[in-house]
Amino acid sequence: MKLLSVSAVSISLSFFGAVAAQAEEVLSQTGDTTTGAGFGAGTGMLVGGAGDSPVGALLGAGIGLLVGHGVQTATGLEERAYRVRSSTGEEQVVRSPHEEFAIGQQVEVNGRRLHTVAP
Repeated sequence: MKLLSVSAVSISLSFFGAVAAQAEEVLSQTGDTTTGAGFGAGTGMLVGGAGDSPVGALLGAGIGLLVGHGVQTATGLEERAYRVRSSTGEEQVVRSPHEEFAIGQQVEVNGRRLHTVAP
């Protein structure tokens, strides 16, 4: 019975290691304006809510979000984001404001950031 348990755990861990070792692939680079949109939405909410109206706060947040996005795009301060495909074929967009990656490069998504895969 003990041998069966050890075998089951060993097989399970080997499958887990095989899945965890597979990397994602960078498909394309896109612009990211999350920072500008967030700042604009927060500022717009405060300005819109200054009139003591919840509707004004929501309207101000919506307008601020669009303005913040537009300002960050117009000033050329967009950050980098990458569309990556996982080993299962699932695609997602991951922000990477500080590191650059090449299209086709093997990367690892760790949390909400990309990291290079060690060869």
